[in-house]
Amino acid sequence: MKSSIEKDTIVSLAPGRTCLFGDHQDYLGLPVIACAINRHIKLIAIENNLQIFNIKKPDIQKERVIDIYDQLGHIENGDHLLSALKVLRRYGCIPNQGYDITISGDLPINAGVSSSSAVVIAWVQFLIEAFGINGEVTPEYISRLAQEAEVLEHRAPGGKMDQYSIGLGKVIYLETGNDFSYERIDKSLKSLIIAESGIPKQTTKLLKEKKENAWLAIHKIKEKNSDFDIKKAKKEQLKEYSNQLPDRLIPYLFAAISNHDITKKALIEFKKKALDIEKIGRLMNEHHQILRDVLQVSLPKIDNMIKAALDGGAYGGKIVGSGKGGSIVVLAPEGKEEEVINEIIKAGAKNAYQVTVDSGARILKTIKQT
Repeated sequence: MKSSIEKDTIVSLAPGRTCLFGDHQDYLGLPVIACAINRHIKLIAIENNLQIFNIKKPDIQKERVIDIYDQLGHIENGDHLLSALKVLRRYGCIPNQGYDITISGDLPINAGVSSSSAVVIAWVQFLIEAFGINGEVTPEYISRLAQEAEVLEHRAPGGKMDQYSIGLGKVIYLETGNDFSYERIDKSLKSLIIAESGIPKQTTKLLKEKKENAWLAIHKIKEKNSDFDIKKAKKEQLKEYSNQLPDRLIPYLFAAISNHDITKKALIEFKKKALDIEKIGRLMNEHHQILRDVLQVSLPKIDNMIKAALDGGAYGGKIVGSGKGGSIVVLAPEGKEEEVINEIIKAGAKNAYQVTVDSGARILKTIKQT
């Protein structure tokens, strides 16, 4: 029995993520290669002996109060804290005690490194740690619940990459379709650089447009080829398939098949005992070229940052996430990281820094305070 002055404290940590290969692929059920990075969202929760979650977000100067017994009827689109509460209740996670909660971190917001998904993962971890849940608690289970809360509950156009790469950690190869599976790849990627453009990325509207057009192209091909499978389509078949599409849809099919091919080639490299960073960098460049020229989700400032990185000696770089802003990820030679970072900053980046691959979301501690 706890004394009146004894309070539970829970610290939940969730990293950001960057996508190495497979942007604009997971909403098609195609694989991605992503990794968690060592910049984080930290949630600190201290029991308050009330019936509310008193939440403070000092980084964005916002506060809110959630009644732990809220019926959760109408939830506004994008309110992932409430949608996670709703989802977790279905699985037996029932809050019966309030907490004072601070959510902060060093992840940039709206920069393509999944700060919003990191918040959801940290929140889900805290709720499960505090109140329990039906089922075995594993990183995969937490990732699935977070994806259900953030994407499925809101019928959002996103896929599975963000939640699973954050929840599972490491470099991850993720099959995102109905035949869902993943493989964690224990590679360090020592010379990984993230650079922020300072331009807020576009997410929901842009993803919706690209997703709808890509699926429309796929459905039109299937109308004439009933056995067509985007996962098995080859680059050599692009000309044949393109003849079956209106001109405006050809880029979406080209991007899907070409980026899938690049991702498969990258997986071969990641499975080798010794990484060929130069080759992986070249594949990143190919991927960015398609995102820039075919899907047209880049911007001149982003392209200038990547060019500066390459001119500074980087092996490869690409835009990350939905696009039209956000961040880039760059692979540099060991020992030249600072030189590459300086060139990116000169090209107008808001910020640029070296990151390492993170082990994934976790509870740092659950302690008693007096």
